[in-house]
Amino acid sequence: MENLIKELVTKMADDALILGHRNSEWTGLGPVMEEDIAFSSMAQDKIGHAWALYRMLQDMEGGQDPDQFAFLRPASEYKCCHLTEMPIGTYEFSLMRHFLFDHAETVRYSSLLESSFLPLRQLAQKVKGELKYHTLHADAWIIQLGKGGAESHEKMQAALDSCFPLAAGIFEPGPDDGGLSDVYPGEKVLQERWMENIYPVLTKAALNLPGEVTPAYGGRYGQHTPYLHALLEEMGEVFRQDPAAAW
Repeated sequence: MENLIKELVTKMADDALILGHRNSEWTGLGPVMEEDIAFSSMAQDKIGHAWALYRMLQDMEGGQDPDQFAFLRPASEYKCCHLTEMPIGTYEFSLMRHFLFDHAETVRYSSLLESSFLPLRQLAQKVKGELKYHTLHADAWIIQLGKGGAESHEKMQAALDSCFPLAAGIFEPGPDDGGLSDVYPGEKVLQERWMENIYPVLTKAALNLPGEVTPAYGGRYGQHTPYLHALLEEMGEVFRQDPAAAW
């Protein structure tokens, strides 16, 4: 079971690290100062979650130094979903990604409050307040912009249409989710709970879920978009110059 737990923790950590970095790219570029600060704050939270998860992996048998594990792996060894890798694009794209991802994280960590794996249960308790803020922030803006006039609504619907197949890839089944039934309920159950959470918000925003979509799978098995390699090169540039340096 330990290897299965490592797979689960790694994909959670990689998702948080990569999306945290993407969200940080809005620093200084937000459409209003309030949003500039909000995205920067949420990026910091995400990277903090990633750090805690990488530390969790280090504490398990054979675990590596968190910094080296985060920055020195080749792209093919990352387990993040495709949604997190995409460039920030337009603000409506990043906002929709934030909405869909943070609701997914909320149902995942909520399920871990009852996990048999103590470190994940403790982390879930610690981050639930941050995730509550993230989803409240996302919900408010999705509703406001979805109902903000014809042009605003059109942009938000287009963002949902492009993000939704990518977001479905968050729930790509693991190699043996059934073997983790005591740890968490599995990706299928989490996706169902996620849909129950996002649907009422989208309805209030007058946004329509796309029809049948093909989920963007592959990320959990090391198959990534070209954007990830470029991002990893940028993220690890300073660390690779002297991995043994003390900061």
